[in-house]
Amino acid sequence: MPEPSKMKKPDVKVVLLGDMNVGKTSLLHRYTEKKFKDTISTVGGAFFLKQWGPYNISIWDTAGREQFHGLGSMYCRGAAAVILTYDVTNWQSLAELEERFLSLTDTANLDCIYAVVGNKADLTDPKAQLPQETDVVSEDRTDCEEDQTEPQVPSACPTPPASPASLSGLMLHQQVTHEDAVAFYGRLLRYKGLDEKNSLPAEKMCFETSAKTGYNVNTLFETLFDLVLPSILRKRNENQESPTVDLEECRGATGKRSRSACC
Repeated sequence: MPEPSKMKKPDVKVVLLGDMNVGKTSLLHRYTEKKFKDTISTVGGAFFLKQWGPYNISIWDTAGREQFHGLGSMYCRGAAAVILTYDVTNWQSLAELEERFLSLTDTANLDCIYAVVGNKADLTDPKAQLPQETDVVSEDRTDCEEDQTEPQVPSACPTPPASPASLSGLMLHQQVTHEDAVAFYGRLLRYKGLDEKNSLPAEKMCFETSAKTGYNVNTLFETLFDLVLPSILRKRNENQESPTVDLEECRGATGKRSRSACC
């Protein structure tokens, strides 16, 4: 991990929200490390600093357990994009997004972009089971470094489908369909007071992914990064108009003046 004083400042923040065990951490590892690994439940939160071209994007992975729920709004503060994640084989994970996590986005930017993501698609969709060798982003845009912190983190859905989850050969029953996700995205826009006609279309912002095989993972993150670019440029322009003071440089300059004034 780089020294705090040398750490790059993020230009924009992206936050992953969702219930525990939906695969948020695995999605992030798949994108940043290009591999899948089993993970334990996130405690509090962690962020990864992603170098995307000339820009630095912080991606926040938050805990889904209810005991950390109250900290979720803190992580969403100032977010330019929020990824609302559910498990395609678990209807309750979609219901939890609406019942527990939607209100946490109240602290996000007014122009925040929202993506609805159904993970574990490899359990229900044969084409998501194939390793995604072609879904690779060019190296000059994906140099990344991982930084972790250890802060402590965390409406009515339609009635769940009547049929329970079941095995069908090697495939699981898909409890949450793409149409269910699109309907939730519409309710999300209404909750935020946004006009659907003037908002990003659901077909563009609802994804099904597999952290295990990499299916649609790069597409998800690269789509969001393209969409938050205006926020990055606007923030940089604001910083140029109202430059911040570097306290480290000020302390160094003050120390030099003090020593030169002695004797």
